Amino acid sequence: MELRLVQVDAFADRPFTGNPAAVMPLAEWLPDETLQAIALENNLSETAFTIPDATGEADYELRWFTPATEVVLCGHATLASGHVLIDTARETGRIRFRTRRAGLLEVARDGDRYAMSLPNWKPEPKPLHAILEALGIEAVETLWHPQRYGLVVVESEDIVRAVDPDITALAAEGDVLTIVTARGRDTDFVSRVFAAGAGIGEDPVTGSAHAVAAPYWAEKLGKNDLTAYQASKRGGRLTCRIEGDRVIVGGQCVTVIEGVMQL
Repeated sequence: MELRLVQVDAFADRPFTGNPAAVMPLAEWLPDETLQAIALENNLSETAFTIPDATGEADYELRWFTPATEVVLCGHATLASGHVLIDTARETGRIRFRTRRAGLLEVARDGDRYAMSLPNWKPEPKPLHAILEALGIEAVETLWHPQRYGLVVVESEDIVRAVDPDITALAAEGDVLTIVTARGRDTDFVSRVFAAGAGIGEDPVTGSAHAVAAPYWAEKLGKNDLTAYQASKRGGRLTCRIEGDRVIVGGQCVTVIEGVMQL
């Protein structure tokens, strides 16, 4: 069996920046254990798999796997999937995805960028004592979303950039996406994201984290259009716009590898 495989740097305007994702368009679902094995073989933070959607609700079904597990939502691999597939929607410049636990998602052309529609997952205040201890920092505020996203708000961008977490301790909290964030110097907010429980120490640029962080900062700053920077080693710039129960996340993509996987 030969399967098309495309590696894309998402939230990037040039190769080797942003967050790499593998995209594998399929005609039908392979067994889950095969999908997981392919993601492990790729050894990227996420591998996205699509099949044509037979329900008429969307253009494609979409699932995402880390090397260790299937995830509820992955923004950068959704953006990458739209980048790979959007040429099939030349008339509309828009691709709709049906997902298993994150509802309908959409990626559309937006000039030289893409605009991705994600759910608005506004977090609520909650103590996160074990996570703070693993991060080794003090927080201004800690919040939680039931999809297991922890938002840790700190005093400054310098603190965000300096965070050096105990990855083993974070992993012990299970499959939690931990977002450390602050007001930015050159953008409205900055963040770093850790997903140790899903087999990812630090994620370079995380679209889904902005479905949680952007609603928080929109309320704090009193504005619905925001700029964001994820301050990982690779780094990535995003735009975020709150539209009711959706967060529209914008960014660019670059294809870096295209080939065939033989199974």
